[in-house]
Amino acid sequence: MSTAPALLVIAHGSRDPRHAATVHALTGRVRALRPGLRVETAFLDFNTPSVGQALSSLYLSGVREVVALPLLLTRAFHAKSDIPAALAESTARLPGLSVRVADVLGPSPLLVSALERRLAEAGLTPADRATTAVVLASAGSTDPEAIAVIAEIAREWRHTGWCAVRPAFASAALPRTEDAVRALRAEGFARVAVAPYVIAPGRLPDRIAAGAEAAGADVVADVLGPAPELARLLLRRFDAAAVSAAAGLPALTA
Repeated sequence: MSTAPALLVIAHGSRDPRHAATVHALTGRVRALRPGLRVETAFLDFNTPSVGQALSSLYLSGVREVVALPLLLTRAFHAKSDIPAALAESTARLPGLSVRVADVLGPSPLLVSALERRLAEAGLTPADRATTAVVLASAGSTDPEAIAVIAEIAREWRHTGWCAVRPAFASAALPRTEDAVRALRAEGFARVAVAPYVIAPGRLPDRIAAGAEAAGADVVADVLGPAPELARLLLRRFDAAAVSAAAGLPALTA
């Protein structure tokens, strides 16, 4: 029986096969960074294994300590409701299993670094920063806390030298990506870049890209994907949860 905690990365899931492929690429990078750590992946919907299936597999292999890490950028409905419910169901039926939930990924300077990486890969240079307005385009949420976090990230990112940074959303909140691009154009910004604040490809990231193209954005960055900054951030969240376990703070148990 293993006494070392395992890391279970819980992604949303999607019908789009690019989503799961990207999540697996990211968790593969995490394994490469820390070879001694067991890293598994689960999905809330559309893909397998489910959270319950992944925890059962870990349990049957002798694992009794798990850090569950929501692969989410904000604390919205999935982090507050879906994931806790799925974990509670598993701990209730697997005696002796202890599951500690790590924080969601955002906000974090490492995420901003990943956004910067994707913009650079899309062709922007440090010299372009002072003449470029950026649309920070997220998937969107009905959760006011999540919306406020995206707006705060945009405000803070603006202070790093971009001439403007505005939040936008693919669903559930306004403005849409295309509206934010057009608004920046109307304010006189000659160059507008769109930075998707999403982890993996899928329907909503495609909507962001389509809106950016329709509004004539000059630069559209790729999704965050398996960026090295994200892999390091996953380990940072895992380590923080493991420290709280060592300190004896309560976890989900059967």
